[in-house]
Amino acid sequence: MDGVTAVVCAHDSAHALPDCLAALRRDGVPVLVVDNASTDATAALAERAGATVLRQARNDGFGRAMNAGVAAASSEYCLLTNPDLVYGPGAVATLMAAAERWPDAGALAPRLVEPDGRVFWQARSLLAAVLTNPPGRLALPEGDCCAPFLSGASLLVRRDRFLAMGGFDPQIFLFYEDDDLCRRMTDAGQALVHVQAATARHGRGRSTAPGPGRVFRSRWHMAWSRCYVSRKWGLKDPAVATLATNAPKALGAALIGRRDLVERYGGSAAGARAWLAGQSALAREGLA
Repeated sequence: MDGVTAVVCAHDSAHALPDCLAALRRDGVPVLVVDNASTDATAALAERAGATVLRQARNDGFGRAMNAGVAAASSEYCLLTNPDLVYGPGAVATLMAAAERWPDAGALAPRLVEPDGRVFWQARSLLAAVLTNPPGRLALPEGDCCAPFLSGASLLVRRDRFLAMGGFDPQIFLFYEDDDLCRRMTDAGQALVHVQAATARHGRGRSTAPGPGRVFRSRWHMAWSRCYVSRKWGLKDPAVATLATNAPKALGAALIGRRDLVERYGGSAAGARAWLAGQSALAREGLA
């Protein structure tokens, strides 16, 4: 397919990547896989499937890796894609046609279907200037529409426009980089378009294989990134409340021997504490 490159950010994603690449190959979409220093067979698998592989020397995080992939591509459009996402037949062509219909769109996204069959639709967003759904109610779109937020799991963007606005915020290692990008796009007068006829199945949480400490690390970054974007956009700092809520839960989980909950609540508490101490996400990952 001319004019578009699927940019897939992968880290230890060999379990999920084959289905993602097969769907893109079926529709003739060129693929560039940004391998974030995987320790499994991700890079080799991607090369065998015919993808171009950009090998990162270390794990740069989602947004920074995507920025590198878009910069390395040469097509007019880039389809930013999670490795656990599988596009339905014709979905990419449908997104491309929509992009031509709405040239003022900053990003376009397909209808995302979760593993249980539910349609993902963000009823609320931390940074959205407007919301289409009041709290407690979820009204799914019945056709193409503008949205206050689009998930970074799948975004079709114009390469030059994405790079001109700096791509994803490079200070964020993981989480809320898509919220931040969407807010910058809408503030710049660019529409965020949900394309109903383009469907993709999302594995949600299957991008990276599970392993010791990964839940803790994920929750750390979720808490830290929420604090970061809250300060960036003038919202109330959630760090103290996050620490006060999660630290006692982590202690309680430790007392009853629930290691999974210790990771979950302890990671959130540690991320908030790191923010209060002035530690950056990049420093934690050795990228500062």
